[in-house]
Amino acid sequence: MPPLPVITGLGFITSIGNDRPTVLRSLRELRHGFESVEFFGNPDLPVKVAGTVKGFAFPTPNWRDWVWPDHFAVDRELLRGLAPHGVYALCALQQALADAGLDPAALAGGQTGLFCASAGSPFLLGHFLNQMYATRGERGNPMGIISSIAGTLNFNLAAHYKISGAVCGFVSACASSSHALGYAMDEIRLGRQQRMLVVGAEDMTAESIVSFSTLRALSNNPDPATASRPFDRRRDGFVGTGGAVALVVEDAALACRRGARVYAELVGWGQAGDGYSVATSHPEGAGLREAMRRTLADARVDAHEVSYVNAHATSTPAGDRSEALALQAVFTSNGAKPRVSSTKALTGHALSLAGAMEAAFCALAIAEGFIPGAAHLEEPDPVCAGLDFPRVSLCEAPHFVLNNSSGFGGSNVCHLLRRPA
Repeated sequence: MPPLPVITGLGFITSIGNDRPTVLRSLRELRHGFESVEFFGNPDLPVKVAGTVKGFAFPTPNWRDWVWPDHFAVDRELLRGLAPHGVYALCALQQALADAGLDPAALAGGQTGLFCASAGSPFLLGHFLNQMYATRGERGNPMGIISSIAGTLNFNLAAHYKISGAVCGFVSACASSSHALGYAMDEIRLGRQQRMLVVGAEDMTAESIVSFSTLRALSNNPDPATASRPFDRRRDGFVGTGGAVALVVEDAALACRRGARVYAELVGWGQAGDGYSVATSHPEGAGLREAMRRTLADARVDAHEVSYVNAHATSTPAGDRSEALALQAVFTSNGAKPRVSSTKALTGHALSLAGAMEAAFCALAIAEGFIPGAAHLEEPDPVCAGLDFPRVSLCEAPHFVLNNSSGFGGSNVCHLLRRPA
C-alpha cells in the first residue's frame, strides 16, 4: 500500500478568526467575517463590503508601520522580505506547527517539503514599480522583488525554516492552493517526502480586490449580512477577502509514530480543465464535473458515500450555476444527495488561498463532527433543484468530504477527505 497522507496541523488567519477555536465557532454558528469598507478612500466605488482580517494592519508599504497581534513572533529581518500576506502566512504556519506538535527544527533534513500559493502582492509591486519610474530606475528596494512577486511565500518560508525538501509555488488563480495540496499529497503517496507544509495566502488590500470589479465579478451589495450568498437567486458577485491558512500533511505512519492527532485522511484528488474561457466557468460545469469524477475514482469511492461537499461557489451568477450543474451530474443524477454548502458565504472569496482554507475547514468538520450550513441562502436558484443545502450547521459527522476549487482558464481541482479509521 502506498503511504497515506493525513492532516496533522492547521493554522488560520482569516476573516472569521485567527485561531482554530474561533474559526470552529464561526463555522458552527455561521458567523461571517464581513465589514463595510471604503477602498482607495473613494465613496463612489460600488464595492462596499470585504472579508476583513482583524488584528492586522498594513497602512503603508513600509514594514515599520505594520501591525500584527503581539503573540505571533515576527522577526524584523525576515519582515523586510515579506508582503502583508507573507505576515499572515508566517503567523498561520506558526499555529499549524504548534498544532501538529512540531518544533521548527524538525523541518530540516530534507524529509519535509513546502508548497505555497499566492498571487503575490499588487500592493507592494505597484509601490516598487512607481518608485522605479519616479527615479528613472536609479533607486529601488533590494527586497522589492522578493517581497512582491508570486513566489514570495516559498522564498521566505523555505529559507526561514531551513526546508531542504521539495519547495514550490503554484499559480492557477483561485485553484492555486488546491493544486499545492494535491501535489503535496502525491509527494507523500509516491514516497518522495514524509511531510509537506501547504500554505496559501493573499493580501487583504484594495489592490488585490478592486481589480475584479472591472470583470463585474464583485458584489455591489452594501449589506455585510447578505453580500455573499452562494447559490441564492439574488447573488450578484463575490466578496473579496485575504488572510492565510497552513496545513501540515504527513505520511500516516510518521504521524502514528509521533503520536500526532490526525484531523482527516487525504484519500484522493483530481483535476480537469474546462477548455472554454479565460475567465468564465464552462456553462455546464464540464471541467469541474470531470475533476470530481476523477477524484472519486482516485479514492475508489462511490458518489453515494460522500457526506458533504464544500462547494467552490463564490456567489457569482455564472460560476454558481456552473457548479450546481456539475454537482447534479455527479451526484443527483445518480441518486446521491450529499449535504452542500459554500463557506465563502462566511469568509468571502480568498482567491488563491480559497482551496487550502476550505480543505482546512473540511478537516475541522470531520474532526469535530459537524457540517457547515449554507449561510445567507434564502431562495436557492432554480438551477440548484435537487441539491441539499442545510440552512444551519448540522451535528452530523461526515465520513467522506469533497472540497471543490475552480480558477481562471478553467482550472478545476478537487480533494476527497475521510474520517480517520
